[in-house]
Amino acid sequence: MPRVTNSKTKNKKIKSIKKLAKGYFGANKNLNRTIQEMILRAQRYSTLDRKDKKGIFRKLWIMRINAASRLFGMSYSMFMSGLKKANIVINRKVLSDLAVTDLKSFEELATQAKAALKQ
Repeated sequence: MPRVTNSKTKNKKIKSIKKLAKGYFGANKNLNRTIQEMILRAQRYSTLDRKDKKGIFRKLWIMRINAASRLFGMSYSMFMSGLKKANIVINRKVLSDLAVTDLKSFEELATQAKAALKQ
């Protein structure tokens, strides 16, 4: 009875894993065991980082809104409170985009928020 090896399927699996490890440095792209470990770790972190990205973008938007609102003499919390009291509903993503690209319209929102806080 002839001896059976799994070389074809094994080589195919290794080839597909090595494709995923493209661009890795040193042994992380050459040795099969370390390639498998690095790929598993990378896939784990990619899942976690997709979740974290949403929070990171929210922090970025808040920083941009805070910087722009301070140009008009308000803190971020006062600005958001003024918008809420003025019944202006705009999400943080749009507000940060306005702060970066269109400062005049952001200034109008800031004046409306100030007026709503004074009442």
